[in-house]
Amino acid sequence: MGRTWFITGVSSGFGRAIADAALDAGDTVVGTVRTEEHRKAFEAVAPGHSYASILDVTDEAAIAPVVDAIERDVGAIDILVNNAGYGHEGLVEESTMDELRRQFDVNVFGAVAVIKAVLPHMRARRRGRILNITSMGGLMTLPGLAYYHGSKFALEGISESLGKEVKHLGIHVTAVEPGSFRTDWAGRSMVRAARSIADYDQLMDPIRERRLAVSGKQLGDPAKLAAALLTLVAADAPPAHLLLGSDARRLVSEKLELLGEEFADWNDLTISTDAPL
Repeated sequence: MGRTWFITGVSSGFGRAIADAALDAGDTVVGTVRTEEHRKAFEAVAPGHSYASILDVTDEAAIAPVVDAIERDVGAIDILVNNAGYGHEGLVEESTMDELRRQFDVNVFGAVAVIKAVLPHMRARRRGRILNITSMGGLMTLPGLAYYHGSKFALEGISESLGKEVKHLGIHVTAVEPGSFRTDWAGRSMVRAARSIADYDQLMDPIRERRLAVSGKQLGDPAKLAAALLTLVAADAPPAHLLLGSDARRLVSEKLELLGEEFADWNDLTISTDAPL
């Protein structure tokens, strides 16, 4: 029998690519969308196998009823993919606190609320896969993306800890960390804070121009990411972290190397705080 996937955000980007791959494999997919038009479009992709629910993941009260309806009317959720999210580009000093709250509402609190709604069902069955789409930006940073990085670092930590909590229950959790892919993330899907402080012009203006210029021309292929996730969910012992893309591997490896060097350079001060036994 085919598996049942629950994927947040299937209208475009990673969510749609993952849904298409799962449907092509003969599985059933329930995806979340934001409009009735998108609901009808997704359900027409593979009638009887593609289902859609209109859901805003920041509407916490609406999540559990959607999950319960899937379990009752479609089937047991075998695989949850927390994909819904967006990027905020903006310097910390130029970005508002409301923008920070919104970034965390969608990328962190929404994902956790969905997990909490799905977990009781998976726990009762003693099986399930949870894939949280984070980012290489959950392990390394670039200037001008502090709010986005903060949300993805948070989801990374939650994913890793959750995986240790539920592994003995037959539930596996993987933080999926894509590099740069050909989606709308850096284009229409990104929220950009207004520029206002001239002291940052030399740093930020070229970054913003370059990011806009490469949107849609990135190295990664979303269809190949989707194929990789089908391989992942078939593994008996999936990893807690999965980098996808050669740029993700390179940039995260560079970050880990620099971190190790920094720890070594400051080791004497680090261990100086231990109390004598």
